[in-house]
Amino acid sequence: MGLKHKITGTDVDFAFRKTVHISPAFLKKHGIKGLILDVDNTLTTHDDPVPAEGIIEWLESMKKNGIKLIIVSNNHDERVKRFADPLGLDYVCDSGKPLKKGYTLAMKKMGLTTAETAAVGDQLFTDVWGANHSHIRMIFVQPMAPEPKSKRFIRFKRVLEKPFLPTVFVDNEKE
Repeated sequence: MGLKHKITGTDVDFAFRKTVHISPAFLKKHGIKGLILDVDNTLTTHDDPVPAEGIIEWLESMKKNGIKLIIVSNNHDERVKRFADPLGLDYVCDSGKPLKKGYTLAMKKMGLTTAETAAVGDQLFTDVWGANHSHIRMIFVQPMAPEPKSKRFIRFKRVLEKPFLPTVFVDNEKE
């Protein structure tokens, strides 16, 4: 990432086209022992209580390989609990992303340090800023789907994010 990303706080460490392309081997290679996961447009589409295709298997693979997982979301408890509980995932809701508090609590719950943790998310002004301000590595993933028309504020932020989005993605086949 370039200088404009450093200045604006939109610098990401890695970018993947899809969450399911992040492999346990890639994480281990980079010393990452735990992931702080966003929900909407990272693990499922907006307000959907069901994980997107391949996410359940991906989560199981992470768990089998000793990667700790926790959800950090700005959504309310009802939304996050309904999504996280069937997957056996702990969570922090009403996290206040991009503020540090949700990230700090998540790392404490996982028993990991900033050096051992990475965040996975799709939004620059919440997920990326939050990870950068918390001094943890950021794994950006492309959003799964465009936001519904009812999510006007997020749709507006997507327009503002456009000049800062990653253009180079990790080729998982080479990892």
